[in-house]
Amino acid sequence: MERKVFIEPVARVEGHGGIEVFVEGNKVKEVKIDIFEGPRLMEELVRGKLPEEAVSITSRICAICFLSHRLSDIRAHERALWVEPSEKTKLLRKLAHYGEMIESHSLHYYLLALPDYLGYPDAISMMKAFPKEVKGALELKKYGNRVMEIVAGRRVHGENMRIGGFGALPSDEDLDWIATMAHSLIPEIERGLALWAKIEIPDYMEEKTTFASVWPEDGSYGFAADTIKISDGTELPADEYKTLTNEYVAPHSFAKRCRYKGKPYTVGALARMLLMSERLDGEAKKWFKKYYNERWWKNPHYNNIAQAIELLFCLEKIPALVEAIKKADYYEAGPSRQSGSGTGLVEAPRGLLIHHYEIEEGRVKDSDFVIPTTQNLDDMEKYIRIAAQNLIDQGAEELELPLEMIMRAYDPCISCSVHLVRVRR
Repeated sequence: MERKVFIEPVARVEGHGGIEVFVEGNKVKEVKIDIFEGPRLMEELVRGKLPEEAVSITSRICAICFLSHRLSDIRAHERALWVEPSEKTKLLRKLAHYGEMIESHSLHYYLLALPDYLGYPDAISMMKAFPKEVKGALELKKYGNRVMEIVAGRRVHGENMRIGGFGALPSDEDLDWIATMAHSLIPEIERGLALWAKIEIPDYMEEKTTFASVWPEDGSYGFAADTIKISDGTELPADEYKTLTNEYVAPHSFAKRCRYKGKPYTVGALARMLLMSERLDGEAKKWFKKYYNERWWKNPHYNNIAQAIELLFCLEKIPALVEAIKKADYYEAGPSRQSGSGTGLVEAPRGLLIHHYEIEEGRVKDSDFVIPTTQNLDDMEKYIRIAAQNLIDQGAEELELPLEMIMRAYDPCISCSVHLVRVRR
């Protein structure tokens, strides 16, 4: 007897996507994650544009992680055109990046993921039992938005960060507020971290996979670098990113897929934490040690707690970062050439984000953008297939929620992924 499990759309994710599972008898025959949002052709839109125009266009790929797209794009252009920004510029970008991580992680961990594990249909339903945690989530999200507003110019699609510098620098008063609030919000995320101990983590999909993230050259736990680290020990220079990604087209999806050495791999907070855990310090390291076990290497559900620990990491780092920003020198940096190629690597909240540019005589000749969700889709399908088969073998009738939880654990940004269709002239 044939059976089909069809979930459309998956709730509590960014964008619109579905899950299809085809079962014949007691065997899972096929699994598809359907990405049916229309493609936006971003690589074609920036062709012929000035670098400054391209930066503003590509940051519109996403409203939630616009800042990561902007940073990756800026880094790609600066590498292509030999632009060396000031120390103050680099530190301010890091601060804005922390703001985005806090805003995005608090939204996903508390409001999108935790309700599943605690037995609630949504975060509003959690309010009666967990009022402090839900209110704390909203405070953290509000704070992350405010950090981006101060540094990037707006909470969504801010234009203040640009190639070589900033349109305007934040005031010391605003920076001091950011530092003070970061310190005061640490108890909020620690209360949220404590919730994880109450949760029983499902094991019906476990299998080891490969992980990839940026690998900061200064030895820090960071969200930007010129090197990619893979869990098999490989390190790749930014411009060799295609050795990892190997994009291909899936017939049932408007988003391309990626495979490393022919197999799926994972990017995101879980990948970052597994690859860079030795670089953690402070309370974030203590919480990691408290919750870490070998299942992290084979269970995507642990991406949720990795995000929460990163949120704490960012809050801990902000006060010292603010002091460094206030002391650092600033200058506007310009290009040293008008033609060249460059790749910008950053970690968006959802994982490794890659922007690559070919610039000719001051205009974009070609570009390539590889999005975290694009890289995760095949791994999602792998784990959903394993889960569906194991649950069927156990006699489970209801598959929808367990399968949705796997997809949600990756915190997918489907809207980001669907621009990846090339137009060939």
